[in-house]
Amino acid sequence: MFTIDLGAKVKSSISGFAGVVSSRAEHLNGCNRYWVQPPVDRDGKMMDGSWIDEGELIVEVAPVLERKNQNRGGFPSSIK
Repeated sequence: MFTIDLGAKVKSSISGFAGVVSSRAEHLNGCNRYWVQPPVDRDGKMMDGSWIDEGELIVEVAPVLERKNQNRGGFPSSIK
C-alpha cells in the first residue's frame, strides 16, 4: 500500500532532493519507491528525476497536481 499520493510535493530527508511524485512502484520485497521529478531549471530544461524509497521522503505539500487521465489499461500509444 502506498502512503504518498501521486502529485505530492516531496523532499528526501537524506539528500534534500525535491520535486513532485509522478510515478510509484511496489516491489516484491515490500519496498515502495517513488519517482520524484524536480522542477525545470532556469533555462526551462527538464532535470533528471530519481527513484526514492518511501521511508526517505517527507511530504511538503500534498498533492499539487491531479492525475489527468484516469483511464487504466490498454496498450501504450506507441504500440497501437
